[in-house]
Amino acid sequence: MTRLRKPASRVAVTLATGVSLLLTGGCATLHGVRAPHDAREAAVESGARQSGGDRDDGPDCTVAKCVALTFDGGPSRPTPKLLDILKEKKVHATFFLQGKGHTDTYPGTVLRMAEEGHETANHTWSHKVLTELSAEEIEAEIKPVQDDVRRITGRAPVLMRPPQGRTGDEVSAVMRKLGLAQVLWSVTAKDYETTDTALITRRVLDGTRRDGIILLHDRHKGTVPAVPGIIDSLRRRGYTIVTVSQLLAPASPEPGTIYRP
Repeated sequence: MTRLRKPASRVAVTLATGVSLLLTGGCATLHGVRAPHDAREAAVESGARQSGGDRDDGPDCTVAKCVALTFDGGPSRPTPKLLDILKEKKVHATFFLQGKGHTDTYPGTVLRMAEEGHETANHTWSHKVLTELSAEEIEAEIKPVQDDVRRITGRAPVLMRPPQGRTGDEVSAVMRKLGLAQVLWSVTAKDYETTDTALITRRVLDGTRRDGIILLHDRHKGTVPAVPGIIDSLRRRGYTIVTVSQLLAPASPEPGTIYRP
């Protein structure tokens, strides 16, 4: 694990999902963590209607067996091919966009994502581990991507994903201030360490459960070729593939909250 520059009173743990969370305050408690299912059910019970996010009148995940498909670290050169696949398959995904070398380099791809109904979210400017930064430094990693996406699409993200899944109460406080909910994951193919499309597909299918969130990276060589088979196999298993905001609906993403299946 990366050496932290923060005080020793903070404890890093790894969850069963493979997500590392930095716990603050000297105790093994991270505040504001909520499962999408729980958020959705609470909203149903309260009769709430969703606002915010990039949800359209999509599937009802209180009834359908939903799973969210997400991609980190783009847009990149392979992303238009991925968008072609998603359009052909009639699937909407959530893209956690990186800034430096991505949103500033491929603005046309970001615009296409929004125009084709995908959800655009924030994955920081330069992929720094946020738990190693001051509050001011965290803001400096988040705000440029917010500005890029707002300028390109007319709408700033309401979701973000911390690099490596590393978060803590201080990060949550900054996200609350900036109006962003954090989104972790339940399934990762670790596609950054392999070009084996069949292995990527198998890892996703083996780990997927109802109300899960799948993490992939469209810039890695083996990932985009795996997507058609992943979509087809999930559908054969009865899954409805949605964006993160659709998975939460009718709940609205709450700034500062950490959503983790």
